[in-house]
Amino acid sequence: MNLYTRTGDQGQTNVIGARVDKDDPRVEAYGTIDELNAYIGYARTFLTDKAFQDIYEELEKIQHHLFDCGSDIAVVYEKQKHPFKTTEDMIRFLEERIDHYVEEAPALEKFILPGGTEAASVLHIARTVARRAERLIVSLMKEVKIHHPVLIYMNRLSDYLFAAARVVNYRLNVKDVEYERSGKVFRTNNSKKN
Repeated sequence: MNLYTRTGDQGQTNVIGARVDKDDPRVEAYGTIDELNAYIGYARTFLTDKAFQDIYEELEKIQHHLFDCGSDIAVVYEKQKHPFKTTEDMIRFLEERIDHYVEEAPALEKFILPGGTEAASVLHIARTVARRAERLIVSLMKEVKIHHPVLIYMNRLSDYLFAAARVVNYRLNVKDVEYERSGKVFRTNNSKKN
């Protein structure tokens, strides 16, 4: 198998249904999803302890989901011949896990500084890349039609990564550092632990 084809040596690449420049907004969007996938793979290397088996396995599942999202972005909508891969079930999966982790971690009222443990820090980096991917998808949507669940998935994923980063710190007894000039920006449930 050859890893190089020379077909992109003039600055163009294939998407599903067209040939575009490598700086095309579609390529920028799915390329950023690929970057995000790499950061999630990196985060998993810090989560091999049994205490994080749930997050470790979820992140692998999410890596597969991100290939689905990238594939759906790479398709010219009008030329799609097969069902799109990004589904509402994938979004519900993230929502269920977010709710679970919000309940596990201490109550949160203020913004926190990204950081703590190595794993949490990488998850926070992944969260910011997810937000960038989301912004690029919004820009792309102004030019072409895309499979909308991809945008919703990316929005939820950044929330999942935030919640997972907080839980990783919590399980390792590392307290999140509140942004010192933050007002109260999150609603809390009084029954939650402090």
